[in-house]
Amino acid sequence: MTQVKMKIKKGDKVVVITGKDKGKTGEVTRVILDENRVVVSGVNMMTKHAKPTQTSAGGLNRTEAPINVSNVALADPKSGKATKVGFKTLDDGKKVRVAKKSGETIA
Repeated sequence: MTQVKMKIKKGDKVVVITGKDKGKTGEVTRVILDENRVVVSGVNMMTKHAKPTQTSAGGLNRTEAPINVSNVALADPKSGKATKVGFKTLDDGKKVRVAKKSGETIA
């Protein structure tokens, strides 16, 4: 599998554009570069059964599963809708990410 340079980073607000969680928004908590996947808080929830141990009670644990980076888009800072990511070089020579819809820089 070829590794793609991701335009989405940890801490970005993203919108799910396809799949069972389409339309949901969340923050990227982890980026898995080798598999082209991201983990988004509150999206693609998975239930895992855990046996009780001496330290934990067990039961059903709900966690976020990774989702393919092609299924999410960056949320526009102004409107909150999905947008593409572009790059722009500032006057001082610094390269920043820019939302294509509104033209605002992404922190």
